[in-house]
This record gives sequence, C-alpha cells and structure tokens, in this order.
Amino acid sequence: MFNQFRIVFLGLSITSSWGNGHATTYRGLIRELDARGHDVLFLERDVPWYAENRDMPEPPYGQTELYTSLSDLKNRFSSHIKNADCVIVGSYVPQGVEIGSWVTSTAKGITAFYDIDTPVTLAKLQRGDEEYLSPGLISKYDLYLSFTGGPILQYIESHYGTPMARPLYCSFDPSIYYPEEQEPIWDLGYLGTYSDDRQPMLDALMLESARNWADGKFIVAGPQYPQTIQWPSNVQRVDHLPPSEHRTFYNAQKFTLNITRADMIRAGYSPSVRLFEAAAGATPIISDWWEGLDTIFEPDVEILISKSAEDTIHYLCDIPDQERRKLRENARKRVMTCHSAAHRAVELENYILELVRGGSSNKAGNCLKKHRIALQNTAHDVLSE
Repeated sequence: MFNQFRIVFLGLSITSSWGNGHATTYRGLIRELDARGHDVLFLERDVPWYAENRDMPEPPYGQTELYTSLSDLKNRFSSHIKNADCVIVGSYVPQGVEIGSWVTSTAKGITAFYDIDTPVTLAKLQRGDEEYLSPGLISKYDLYLSFTGGPILQYIESHYGTPMARPLYCSFDPSIYYPEEQEPIWDLGYLGTYSDDRQPMLDALMLESARNWADGKFIVAGPQYPQTIQWPSNVQRVDHLPPSEHRTFYNAQKFTLNITRADMIRAGYSPSVRLFEAAAGATPIISDWWEGLDTIFEPDVEILISKSAEDTIHYLCDIPDQERRKLRENARKRVMTCHSAAHRAVELENYILELVRGGSSNKAGNCLKKHRIALQNTAHDVLSE
C-alpha cells in the first residue's frame, strides 16, 4: 500500500441522510478512501435538523468531528486544514463562502470544491445567490469536482477560472445495494425528497398514471411533501426512508421511477444516486430524459424513458417479464462496472495525481509529490478488478 494521503472533507452531513443525498455520497467515498489507506477526516456543522435525525452518528470509517460555528472550526481544526494533503469543501456547507476563503488561504496542500449540486449552484450564482460559493472563490480552489459532467465542466473552467474541473459522480455501495428475489409489492415506486421543480414531472409520469390505472399499485417515499397534494388512492405515501431500507424498497418494486431536477435537466450529464442504487439492486428504471443520460445508461437496453403517463402505463402493463429481467440485468452490469464508490475513490486519486503531475495547483502541492510514484502503481487497481 502506498503512503497515506491526509484528506479533510468539510461537507453538509455524513451523520444524517435526512432530506439530503450528500450523506450517502460521503459515506461511500470516505469508506473506500479509508479502505485504500488514506487518513480521512470529515468535519460537519452540528445543526438541529440533522442532530435530531442521525442515522449514522459515528461512521465506522475515517474520523468524523462536529463543529458548532466558524470560530469553533478554526480554533479546533486549523492545523488539520493547514497540514492536509488535500482539503475538500462540499456544496451547501453552512457559511461555505467564509469556510472556502479560509481553507484556500490556510491549506498548504491541494484544495477542492465538491459540488454535489452543480446545476443548482451555477443557477444560484447567475442570480447573485452566494449561499455557499461565490464566483471569486471558484478560481481559488485548485480543483472543482462535480456531480455533473459534460460541457458544463469546460464552462466552469473558462468562465470562472478554476484550474481544473472534473466529474466525480455519485456512486453506490455494492455491499448494500444488490438484488433480492421477491414478488413485487408495487408496480412503480419513487424515492425522493419533495422539490417544486420535480413535482410536475412526478404528477405527469406517476400520479396521472395512478389515476388512469386504478388497478396499479404505486408508492412515493420521501420527506417535505406539502399537505395540499392530492394523492390518488392507489398511491401509498411513506415519509423519510433511511438508507438502510432503500435496498428493500427498490427490491419490492416492479419498476422504479427516476425524476430529475429542472436545473440538472438543463445542464445534462447529471445522474442521481437513485439511478445507481436502483440499478445495483436490479430494479428496472423508468426515467425522464436529459442530455447525457445515454452516456450513463443505454436507452431501451439498460433504462426506459418516459415522457407521459401513457408511456409509463405502457411499460408497466406491456413489457414482458423476460424483457424486464434483461433490462435489470443490463443496468446492474453497467453500474457494477463503472459506478461504485470504489471507482470514485480511484478517480479522486487520479485527479490529485493529475494536479501534481501538471503543477496546476495554486500552491503546487509539494507535499503530495512524495505519493506520485506509489499512486501511479495503484491508481488502476479497482477499475481493473
């Protein structure tokens, strides 16, 4: 095993998955980085809404610490930031601009921004909303990691001046998400937190299908849905569903529905973690369409595209079981080959290597150069397994 990287993450949450998709991403990535020998510290702001809903208060990999304020963060962890080989600040971190400015001026090693919400972030910046990132801060980070790929990465480099923008998509854990043979309980399910921009498509593709197919069984799981929504009688509702129950939830569906946020549709190349989790569990996926989806899954071979309730009902009622089984097998094979958390850990290592080799880090990352040869020898281990 090569010498360890000292990596510090400042993320929205790793201890609570309540109402966010960040926690599962960080859990998988940090678990795999830890397994590969890196020294990983995750710093999380202690806020009431996560404190009351912690489904993993003490992650069993790396080290997790809570801080109460920006001053508490600086007082307790300045030396960790200063001496880390790589410091990664995530999107939606409270006081993200202040934290990012402090990190980029304090850290001796490589600094990165991990945007788990890239299209939302860019839309916010365009309207002057600097909740957790500012245009001037982007160029100070050495690396911009993004949940979104495609042309938007070149835009971030050219428009905002970041030295290097690269995709680091969400991922899944193969030890958690896998097929369990059982008779489906629901014909179609959906897992997702309420969002104003997703609701019209959920209405069009699922709720309208439920109204038009009274014998169908549907379920929507996720928090924050308004009381004013009129749910059809054949649509079951579940509030927050913890990650520990996601696999069982997917395996109990004949098909699962993927709905993409409007900003992510406009940007394209923005797969959600639900896509990978469902595919890993071999649950056939019906999805809305967005540019770049065909680079993640092959339509009609690994995923089905719906543009209306009629399309959805057709898939639910007319797809033969043999075709459905082939669809699920193909999708699972794709994610097992390309989209596990282990793949993401190796990709992150390669990006750090790219910075070290090219010398494009704002601070040159001299402390990382001692790892270069060892990492070159091991960077392809997981991808070739």
